[in-house]
Amino acid sequence: MTYSIVGYDPEEKEWGIAVQSKFLGVGSVVPFAKAGVGAVATQSYANTSYGPHALQLMEEGKTAEEALDIITQDDPERPLRQVGLIDAGGNPATFTGEGCYDWAGGQIGKHFAAQGNILVDENTVKAMAETFESTTGSLAERLLHALDAGQEAGGDSRGMQSAALLVVKESGGYGGFNDRYIDLRVDDHASPIKELKRIYLLHQLYFKESDPGRVVLLEGEIHDEVERELTRLGYAKERQSLHQSLKDYLHTENFEMREQDENYIDLDVLDYMKKQGR
Repeated sequence: MTYSIVGYDPEEKEWGIAVQSKFLGVGSVVPFAKAGVGAVATQSYANTSYGPHALQLMEEGKTAEEALDIITQDDPERPLRQVGLIDAGGNPATFTGEGCYDWAGGQIGKHFAAQGNILVDENTVKAMAETFESTTGSLAERLLHALDAGQEAGGDSRGMQSAALLVVKESGGYGGFNDRYIDLRVDDHASPIKELKRIYLLHQLYFKESDPGRVVLLEGEIHDEVERELTRLGYAKERQSLHQSLKDYLHTENFEMREQDENYIDLDVLDYMKKQGR
């Protein structure tokens, strides 16, 4: 019912999964990951115990292939299962039981495992693999591009309903308190991958640190533009400085990660302001 790709970025030390399915809330079932340990996608009559069990085994030092053998060997419904894994070193493994509905199968490569079932044909998995291997950018972006390419190549033969993206890295979560770097879900949507890509861009806007090259002084035309937008959006108040009005806006809209020193602004925030409410 699903196609997914599990991947690893050795430079950023990130592990992640992107998945799409004709299934409600696929993000609540398929993806499991832990920074420094690995990632797992369990699907096709998914045995959700595979996720935590495989992560535990890989944390104990098992490779993805070894963990895969252990989690599937005593499962009486093994022929109906499908699973992809990446271990701490980026080694991949994938499994498709002989009872999975056609088309079903998987492909592994350097730092990824792609798999799917009830697909139009094998081109979905091939497209995910080729796209992940040839695309540059962050792990999240490569996973999303691969997922999109899988859909363009045919995708789930029954259509689309939900999608999810999970990427973990050490202290990557909000405030640095956990490893949940990116955890986004589209539970029920006519175009779940496009919607997932849209909210990913919002995630980057809200939570990614500012690009220093996009931080400018609040002066001249930029000053006037910010003042105009803050007035339009109802944040400018009498006898209140522009800096305070901007600060009120940033804190109300949850742009704390984009807040700058006094008299400076992130142009990505200004671009968002100009689109807001129009």
